[in-house]
Amino acid sequence: MNHQLFEPFYSIPSKQWKNKIQYELAGADYNTTLVWESLEGIKVRPFYHRDDRQSFTVDTKTSQWSILQPIYVYDVDKSIQNALTSLQKGTEALYFTIPHTKINLQQLLLALPQQGVYFFRFAFLEETYIKQVILWAKQQAYTIHVLVDPIHQLVTDGNWFHSLPQDFTILESLIQTQPGIHLVIDLKAYQNAGANTIQQIAYACSHLNEYFTRLVAIEQPIFIEVAIGANFFFEIAKLKALRLLVQLIGQEYPQHQVNIKIIAVPTKRNKTVYASTINQMRTITECLSAVLGGADYVGNFPYDALYRKDNFSSQQMARDQLLLLKKEGHLDWVDNPTDGTYYLDDLTKQLVEKALDIFKQIEKADGFITSIHEGTIQRKINESAAKEQALFQANQEVLVGINTLTTPQEQVQPQLELYPFVKQNPRKTLVVPLIERRLAELEEQKRLTAETK
Repeated sequence: MNHQLFEPFYSIPSKQWKNKIQYELAGADYNTTLVWESLEGIKVRPFYHRDDRQSFTVDTKTSQWSILQPIYVYDVDKSIQNALTSLQKGTEALYFTIPHTKINLQQLLLALPQQGVYFFRFAFLEETYIKQVILWAKQQAYTIHVLVDPIHQLVTDGNWFHSLPQDFTILESLIQTQPGIHLVIDLKAYQNAGANTIQQIAYACSHLNEYFTRLVAIEQPIFIEVAIGANFFFEIAKLKALRLLVQLIGQEYPQHQVNIKIIAVPTKRNKTVYASTINQMRTITECLSAVLGGADYVGNFPYDALYRKDNFSSQQMARDQLLLLKKEGHLDWVDNPTDGTYYLDDLTKQLVEKALDIFKQIEKADGFITSIHEGTIQRKINESAAKEQALFQANQEVLVGINTLTTPQEQVQPQLELYPFVKQNPRKTLVVPLIERRLAELEEQKRLTAETK
């Protein structure tokens, strides 16, 4: 019996949809009424259709993403305990930040499984020390990844580790002789200082291009560290656009093997001290953006990390968010999960085009380092941050618990174990460093002052 329950569904062309929408608008202009523009100048339409799609593929290995645990090593014994607990509870890779050469890395590693994935980021650039660490780890059958980025040191500290020539000489020596050394492009400071999405992508490419032009050959994978913001779809497109542009620029440097790995963590810019439990809702969506955007390693931080020292409870909640995405959300079942999404394809295309324009402008001005020395990059980021801050002050940029749905009686002063605001450290620097500043800082300082009266 041949019986159809439903009429056949016929695809409606994009033009027909637009005509219908225009009719429903009753004379209002389609572009001014329904098309809105972001702070970056990205135009977002009310609907997207395959007729308008410009197809391209960004290859992401979403099925292979790993849960990352950042650990700042100030006490080796406590860091070992933290690391072992993290691994036991589901962490798949550890990221250690080492503040000085007195930290006993042999003691740290010997307490950890040999088959683990371990990243090390040093707050210094000492060639002999780093080579000894790599050699010892190899002798003990540990595979470690040491991430090095002298330009990030200049951007955030205002000075090189030593000097531009010396830093690049050490970097060249390490990369050419030590297989465990990786170049890393650390973009977190740009986002946390207020750079918009397009600026972050453009500065990432220009940042990396400085290394491409100054180093002889890069054979190891290049890591890119990214802070993920709250604009869900824009952040997914940001990672896709970043991969596209890096591969495009890398084609101009055949001496380098451009194999990109992305490490993503939530931004600090929209996190709050008051109503801090809401930070968990912010971080879960930001981590989701990171996974769908194709990050290889995704880390998270506790909701109270701004004002409290490490504690098991909040760290476990942060880790559980990633486990929820992976083990219950099954976000490791397929690769390229956003392929064929017309909206994301259009966003990615616009981000690529606009970021490429900024990249070209920087290169015409003698490159990223020159622009940093001239203050151009800092000024542009500060302008973007000021726009966002003005929207926040006008309640057009909402942070729940701070400028809407507040709880005036909330007291946080007794809970403060860390100073959650920008720390001033006046000193002489080569360039003006980027200052990472949260949107809620001024409002929080007012409320804290009121608490003490």
